[in-house]
Amino acid sequence: MARTLPAIPKPVFESASREGDGKQMQNAILLDLPRKECGAVLEKLELVRLKLHQIVHEAGEPLKSGYFCNSGMFSIVSVMPGGKTVEVGLIGREGFAGIPLVVGFRTNFTRTVVQAEGTAYRVDASSLRNLFRKCPKLERSLQRFAQLLGMQATQIATCNRLHQADARLARWLLMSQDRVHAESLPLTQEFLAQMLGSDRSTVTESATRLQKKGLISYSRGHITILNRPSLERAACDCYGIMQQQTKQWQGQEEA
Repeated sequence: MARTLPAIPKPVFESASREGDGKQMQNAILLDLPRKECGAVLEKLELVRLKLHQIVHEAGEPLKSGYFCNSGMFSIVSVMPGGKTVEVGLIGREGFAGIPLVVGFRTNFTRTVVQAEGTAYRVDASSLRNLFRKCPKLERSLQRFAQLLGMQATQIATCNRLHQADARLARWLLMSQDRVHAESLPLTQEFLAQMLGSDRSTVTESATRLQKKGLISYSRGHITILNRPSLERAACDCYGIMQQQTKQWQGQEEA
């Protein structure tokens, strides 16, 4: 279970910057709320610590809570009957884990696992439903994030079918860095293989090739990005497609 941290005073919620140690408000959805919704939302949130590889939602089980990622990263994983897994989405401090709750569903189709330890603001499922009645901006923002997550899942599925392991690994590392905001990512090759739907030897070979090119370094369960521009060139088109679509939708929202 996630460990509850001390309550966060209201001034931090209203004025916190996007940078910090994970105890300040960094979630983009929450930071974008109008002042009149802040108080109602804050009353229903608790800041919790997330441990590496902790499962916060299991496929098929009831959704008791949703999580506004504040630091670290969630991985959305599709689980097959035989136990094999493949990642279909990543959530950082731009988003929310527990999207089925937004449209009134009470169970999760996928597994949500902590890919990089950090913190999140947890909200009870029933409290979230009640908040929608008086917080239209919150509901609209979560609906829009659901579309972004759906687009991401579609593109990742395409990527896993059409592209080679090296390019897929590069794409995944770029997406992870965008959400963790750090050069070093705590990743074992075994866990990475599960996320990419590949065997461990394939991931090892891909990581070795990227390392020989000077793009990354790998040691003791950590992958460090050394040359991001070159890694972007090594990635498949999927990374750029998702970035472009996200910017396009954000522009439409602002307009």
